[in-house]
Amino acid sequence: MATRREFLRQAAALPAAALPPAARIARGAGAGGAGGAGGAPAPRPARTAGAVPITAAERQGRVARVQQLMRGRRIAALLIESGSTLDYFTGIDWHRSERATVALIPARGAPFVVTPAFEEPSVRESLKVGEDVRPWNEHDSPFERIVGGLRDRGIRSGLIAVEPTVRYFIVDGVRRASSAYHMVAGDELVRACRLLKSPAELALMQLANDVTLAALRRTHAAVEPGMRPADIAAIMNAATSALGGRPEFALVLLNEASAYPHGSHQPQQVREGSLVLMDCGCTVHGYQSDISRTWVHGTPSERQRSVWDTVKRGQQIALEHAVLCQPVGRIDDAVRRYYERAGWGPGYRLPGLSHRTGHGIGLDGHEPADLVHGDETPLAAGMCFSDEPGLYIPGEFGVRLEDCWHMTAAGPQTFTPLAKSLDEPV
Repeated sequence: MATRREFLRQAAALPAAALPPAARIARGAGAGGAGGAGGAPAPRPARTAGAVPITAAERQGRVARVQQLMRGRRIAALLIESGSTLDYFTGIDWHRSERATVALIPARGAPFVVTPAFEEPSVRESLKVGEDVRPWNEHDSPFERIVGGLRDRGIRSGLIAVEPTVRYFIVDGVRRASSAYHMVAGDELVRACRLLKSPAELALMQLANDVTLAALRRTHAAVEPGMRPADIAAIMNAATSALGGRPEFALVLLNEASAYPHGSHQPQQVREGSLVLMDCGCTVHGYQSDISRTWVHGTPSERQRSVWDTVKRGQQIALEHAVLCQPVGRIDDAVRRYYERAGWGPGYRLPGLSHRTGHGIGLDGHEPADLVHGDETPLAAGMCFSDEPGLYIPGEFGVRLEDCWHMTAAGPQTFTPLAKSLDEPV
């Protein structure tokens, strides 16, 4: 089953010669043309050449913010495992494995990191906050290192908040190493910091969205009859790389497969009248984009055009109901009311909108809060979301249009312009 986050990531790393001709064109590796060695076109500067990564000073401010929150809740420290939250606070960009790499942020004092000894040099490469790295060798216990670090900070007992994605074996290991600490959920602490994006974060997200939309334009122009999803995804990923983004996902759904939001096992191929749904994203210094476009290859039917126009109106309604201080779930409610009046649903029933209207986005493709019924999070300036109220008709086709936006004091601001029409989708 194809998924949004896994579909053909490797295509971006393929050498140009291994790609289909259209993908070589997207990457700028085709033969012919003037200005480059051997007749190849001269490379154009990547759109992300001027991207400014998050500074150490901004990360220090994030640490200070979460420490303030911890002190207000009488929490002694925050435990974070490898992942986006570790990156958010410390800059460490590291994978997860059976060997624990974690950071502890005490309510007072400097953070410290615990990591395998042979990984220490690599972990230090991206560390931007503090210098205290405590390595453990293969025969050692990382959990004893964690407890030792806490004691060195004067934390001999108390509440330890756990970032919500930390795996159980790490929590259990700390418990076994010392019964003096009580582990509690740290979701509220992390959410309070990450929910509102800074100007620097918004700038990186803007670049990521610019790259994805430009790559979609190149891909849209290169689609030909007979192509399969893998061919189209390769074009998209190559174009994204050429523009300076790091491909994150390129989901391509053709014909009836477009009725299933995240894919189908059925063979798919472009033909006259095919509906093409693409859901794509990239990262720039870790910050993500997420854009979907749907179009018809050839002449659309009246039904395809009607559904496309309804989804476009759904996107507009979502933005019209983005009001400061109002619960974000009301945006989803407004879209569903419109769809139900048009004969879709009701609720999540098919044919109709079977998923939420949107989700938060930032360092992760899916973050709190959600544009879904019942989410009472008050909308505030700095929050970022997708806007993707698709419509899906099992056995026929589906349409999804998606752009990301952030809330400002003056109202919602999209990172990319909404699709104009079925005839001009990108």
